[in-house]
Amino acid sequence: MKKTVVINVVALSPRLIGGHTPFLKQWRDKGRQISIDPVLPAVTCSSQYTYLTGKYPEEHGIVGNGWYFKDECEIKFWRQSNHLVQAPKIWEEAKKADPDFTCANMFWWYNMYSSADYSVTPRPLYPSDGRKLPDIYSYPMDMRDRLQQELGQFPLFSFWGPNANISSTRWIADASKKVEEWHNPTLTLIYLPHLDYNLQRCGIDFSKIAKDLNEIDEVCKDLITFYEARGAEVVLLSEYGITDVNHPIHINRALRKKGWITIKEELGLERLDAGASRAFAVVDHQLAHVYVNDKSIMAEVKQLLEDLPGVELVLDEEGKNQYHINHDRAGDFVVGADKNSWFSYYYWLDDKKAPDFARTVDIHQKPGYDPVEVFADPDIKFLKAKVGMKLLKKKLGFRYLMDVIPLDATLVRGSHGRIPESVEDRPLLISQDKNLLAEEHIAPTEVYDVMMQHLQK
Repeated sequence: MKKTVVINVVALSPRLIGGHTPFLKQWRDKGRQISIDPVLPAVTCSSQYTYLTGKYPEEHGIVGNGWYFKDECEIKFWRQSNHLVQAPKIWEEAKKADPDFTCANMFWWYNMYSSADYSVTPRPLYPSDGRKLPDIYSYPMDMRDRLQQELGQFPLFSFWGPNANISSTRWIADASKKVEEWHNPTLTLIYLPHLDYNLQRCGIDFSKIAKDLNEIDEVCKDLITFYEARGAEVVLLSEYGITDVNHPIHINRALRKKGWITIKEELGLERLDAGASRAFAVVDHQLAHVYVNDKSIMAEVKQLLEDLPGVELVLDEEGKNQYHINHDRAGDFVVGADKNSWFSYYYWLDDKKAPDFARTVDIHQKPGYDPVEVFADPDIKFLKAKVGMKLLKKKLGFRYLMDVIPLDATLVRGSHGRIPESVEDRPLLISQDKNLLAEEHIAPTEVYDVMMQHLQK
């Protein structure tokens, strides 16, 4: 099989390629760019595994970045086991055709306990004293130590949170090159998250995102030049495009005001009890899964959702079939926001009752995705000094709460998840092999075919 590298530049859309990305523009113009029709939801995990399996969420089961695990009555986001994917992956099918085929998965999701030959994924350490320490998981296991010895500790706190920046993306790129030199895989999948950060903070404001575009352009130049020099076919793609928003929809607050959400008070603060609630929402950017435990209120719930300002799509069983998301993991209703809106997870009615994790970066406790985690609270005086004191406590081994995240959803200026009207805002795919990109746009499931065709050249 032909050596192939797939570079996933998160949030890159046609609108962003231009004067601030000179290398990508030049490289695209030498080859061919086509549009990918987004999968619903157009979010990381659903998009990646639609590409990697050639199946829609109704078959591979990845209905979002998280969902309600019904057997456990718990909402869980950003799980890591590849066994959650319920369809064969491209590397498994390629190995059937060529026993010598190998695959390296560099930070695409569900990257633990996978059948890929080499894998690296973020995996923080959580000591019992309450600390969170940067680390990675790898297969083979010794690659974890080898990579961090050569490149330094994985910069977890630049991968997500108020300090998210280009450092983590550069580390992933450099780690990918190391794995290439050590193992020479047939297929390498590389995830570059950098554009996600300021696009959610600022939206499509070139005066604020120009630096980010230039930084990702330099990383792509380095990677593409490196891999092409080694004779690899390079495919560059994205999962979604980010568009401007200005309206958070507090869907769980609306459900709570109807008396359908059960709240458990813990030390004077409120926690959503999904298993005891009659209806609740698991939010994921511009999409929300609404689970109805009490089927007698289905019609009432649907009516409330349809009447909620900012909602443009309420999918029942028929609608979920139409959008290929009718899987048992999906909500009883799948709800989409309009182009100006996105869904917050907030369920409390008084900020004084917000759980302690609300003001921290905590992607596992929050019952929904929280883009406000990329902001530091502007109302905190002497923020750097406060953070410094907390880090000192951490180094001294004391428990600490890094409560620097605001509770102001109106700060968010960019989101994704719905299907944008303009092709300029949709995900893209670029290759130097124009013959393999005959169409102007392809279904998300056809990305699998394009990758396989590059491998089979």
